[in-house]
Amino acid sequence: MEYEDKTLTCQDCSQPFVFSADDQSFHAMKGFTNEPKRCTNCRQSRRNERNSSSGYSQGPRETHPVVCAECGKDTTVPFLPRGDSPVYCSDCFSKRRASAGTGW
Repeated sequence: MEYEDKTLTCQDCSQPFVFSADDQSFHAMKGFTNEPKRCTNCRQSRRNERNSSSGYSQGPRETHPVVCAECGKDTTVPFLPRGDSPVYCSDCFSKRRASAGTGW
């Protein structure tokens, strides 16, 4: 199907914005049937609002210091270790994943 750029009106700020042919193609490929209702700026503002009210933010990630169970190197991980499982530095984790062939 051939798509052409469409000019839509944002439901939040009432400003016109372009729903490009590429975006329309992407929407169709993903199975989306509704056209966007908000311009890029309003969509981003709404997303930021939702993230801040839900406790999720794009702020700095919390990390926890650990000692790698394989090489003994001090490192940090983005989760709180439980203590009942070994924790690895990124190098050792990558090596173990590659040798296990899990395809993560």
